[in-house]
Amino acid sequence: MDLTFLLSVVLFILLSPLLYRIYTVLASPLHHIPGPFLARFTKLPYFLSIYRGQAHQDNIALHRRYAPPGQHFAPIVRLGPNLYSITSPDKAVYGVASKFPKSSWYEGWRHPNPQRWSLFPNRDIARHAETRRVFSSIYSMSSLVGYEGYVDTCNGIFEQRLRERARGGEWIDMTRWLQCYAFDVIGEITYSKRFGFLDGGEDVAGLIKALDANMRYSTLVGVYSWIHPYLYRMLEKMPNSGAGGRTYINQTIQRRLEERKAERKKRTVEGGGKAKLSVEEEGAPKDFLDRMFEMLEDGKKGVIPYHLFMLCMSNVVAGSDTTAVSLSSVLYHLIRTPRALEKLREELNAAEKEGEINGTEIGFNASMKMRYLQACLKEGLRLLPATGLPLWRVVPQGGATVCGQFFPAGEVGINTWVAHYDKDIWGEDVESYRPERWIEAEDQGGEKIKTMEAYYMPFGLGSRTCIGRHISWLEMSKVVPKLVRTFDFELERPDKEMTTQNYWFVKPVDFSVKVKLRAESIV
Repeated sequence: MDLTFLLSVVLFILLSPLLYRIYTVLASPLHHIPGPFLARFTKLPYFLSIYRGQAHQDNIALHRRYAPPGQHFAPIVRLGPNLYSITSPDKAVYGVASKFPKSSWYEGWRHPNPQRWSLFPNRDIARHAETRRVFSSIYSMSSLVGYEGYVDTCNGIFEQRLRERARGGEWIDMTRWLQCYAFDVIGEITYSKRFGFLDGGEDVAGLIKALDANMRYSTLVGVYSWIHPYLYRMLEKMPNSGAGGRTYINQTIQRRLEERKAERKKRTVEGGGKAKLSVEEEGAPKDFLDRMFEMLEDGKKGVIPYHLFMLCMSNVVAGSDTTAVSLSSVLYHLIRTPRALEKLREELNAAEKEGEINGTEIGFNASMKMRYLQACLKEGLRLLPATGLPLWRVVPQGGATVCGQFFPAGEVGINTWVAHYDKDIWGEDVESYRPERWIEAEDQGGEKIKTMEAYYMPFGLGSRTCIGRHISWLEMSKVVPKLVRTFDFELERPDKEMTTQNYWFVKPVDFSVKVKLRAESIV
């Protein structure tokens, strides 16, 4: 046999996978969708973007780079062979009746043991809806009044810690302190017991470190989710790995649950069959666990023992980072926008004169009526939304039309950062902190405010909206007024934009401030 022919056959066999991939790319009905060249063949560029912690900025840059003439963003860009980033929160994808399940990326957030399932990474649409119904009442807006006292407790401790730092005159990591605050609020609401982060502004038992490791691991491994079950088993015994961090969090939560079980068992014996409250607890609001235990013991709503663990896990994993990021953004932008800060203080002073503020605390119902405060919060979450990756959904079998394009298969997703930085929606001042845009749009009414609300998605979209969003809003609505009325803040680097690192949650890394007591607050 001719050697040249033999070599040609061998070469053809070796190159066949590549040739086939090139053919499928060229023959694809989606070959015209723009994106980085390598993204047509591999998810590696997307993985590296996440690895660098800047996927949110890279995502925006791609939509701007490939924008057609006369538009600020390309409506669809390619991030991988079957990954398509979109700019519109299409109702077919994210509506309440959506048939688009979550993608395999969420597998990275799931425990390999199928018995240890949780709400966030649940890809089964029906099971998610059923599970969410179990939790909905204790996360509802109407339940917030019962949790307000827990927030007030932490607000008072937080104020005291900042007063101490003001007297010391040192620079402090404000994001870290805000996370300590959010962690302790979650502890109070869930267990009626703070974790203790506000005692010294330190990482109690390494919980924040464990969470950060878990976030990084889950975010990265989700891109190649098939490796997750194997990698997790290798790493779960290593304390500094993401898998090890998750194990530590699980153990911490389980320990708290066992403590409450023992406590309720003792009370039940003392109460003759029903959990007995102490004198101090009579009439006190019930925390999350008390409500869940009552639902479990009454046999209501199909509550099972595992739901209690899931509830605590969801609160701890999602309840501190998101609120800390959101509070960091609101406070940072108020500091950098003196006009907005002064206007907010004027509104708060007027509310105090009208009796809406009792001492240094503002009631949640009163805060919700304060238009400028609410606009400041919304604008802060628009400019720095807590999540920074596309909300990936799988195109259902048979294909579907999304953003005017038919997709025979693949995954589509909108990144909150892309939605919040689209000039076609928010105007030329999209990068400016301007709370007035919300009040102007509300007063104008019509399509403007409807469009803004449709593209505003700091807590997700549709049936997968963050179940704890009302808790986060309760915290922000109460602590921001306290902070801006009591303290002035000086940025260590006022001329430098805040930098962030994105491993699903987009966390500020250089929000360093000096806290000063306002003259009228010195007591």
